[in-house]
Amino acid sequence: MARRGRTRENVPAVIGYIRVSTEEQADSRTGLDAQRAAILAEAERRGWRHVTIVEDAGFSGKDLRRPGIAAALEALERGHAGTLVVAKLDRLSRSTLDFAHLMNRATREHWALVALDLGVDTTTPAGEAMANVMATFAQFERRLISERTRAALAVKRAAGVPLGRPRRMPQAVVERIMAERSAGKTYQAIAHALNGDGVPTAQGGQRWFASTVLAAFKRAQRQAGSEKEE
Repeated sequence: MARRGRTRENVPAVIGYIRVSTEEQADSRTGLDAQRAAILAEAERRGWRHVTIVEDAGFSGKDLRRPGIAAALEALERGHAGTLVVAKLDRLSRSTLDFAHLMNRATREHWALVALDLGVDTTTPAGEAMANVMATFAQFERRLISERTRAALAVKRAAGVPLGRPRRMPQAVVERIMAERSAGKTYQAIAHALNGDGVPTAQGGQRWFASTVLAAFKRAQRQAGSEKEE
């Protein structure tokens, strides 16, 4: 059974994890702010004194290859926190296998996993059982949605309807990202500079993230490679 978080001075006992998957949600911040508010409200209710919020903005929940959750799990493993809290279970993972792995890791490393929307709390046997059941149903629902989406897209494709969102990033912005990255700037630094200059994202959003800049850089690299082959 997982033990409760550490209580040493100036050491966060709880990590709250928040995530949104699309660029639009990341730009609006409404999804992230709602999750943050739910976690902080629960922290006040339970009397958690030390809470650190970690976020992944613009990352899918299909796997755990996200910088925010990676940092959170490292902190938990090192004993810098004893509880991982999410407002909604699907913010943590949409994969049954990944969630099962997290459950095993939490037990092995002695930290608690709490999902507020489902009343999951792995410090109790009932909460741990509920976590396994709900993760299974979440994966089942996701597969149903995926099948319906593929069917709808197939109908549109057969009817000749254009699919996907057009890229509207100006070439000048692409060249700026490529140049600043070549000069050694990090993706986060480039994102900060673009935000400071008020440069909109490819989809017209108002906020750049390191992940947004990375995606733009990779697209530009692929396009440059294709042009060379031609």
